[in-house]
Amino acid sequence: MAETYIARGNAVAARAIGGEMMIMAVNDSTVYALDEVATLIWKAADGVTPLERIVRQTVCEAYEVSPETALLDAEELCGQLAQGGILVTSKQPIHGDGTRK
Repeated sequence: MAETYIARGNAVAARAIGGEMMIMAVNDSTVYALDEVATLIWKAADGVTPLERIVRQTVCEAYEVSPETALLDAEELCGQLAQGGILVTSKQPIHGDGTRK
């Protein structure tokens, strides 16, 4: 199975409130309220760490959940956030300049 890489979208405004993130997509002003788990994933979205590793090192370390279940939930979440431009997903690492190498 190919790895999935995630990076934060460039056209967003984000603010931490408590342990959660409020993120606005600049292109359409849609506001997303990320819960604590989604916030962990969003903060770790550096473009070069595979999603599976992010899930194991952040979500599974913080919560009692199986890696398989957490990964399925994270993939669904990332797909939804990518549709809104909050995240970018790729099967290859995404570097700081937005390129996939």
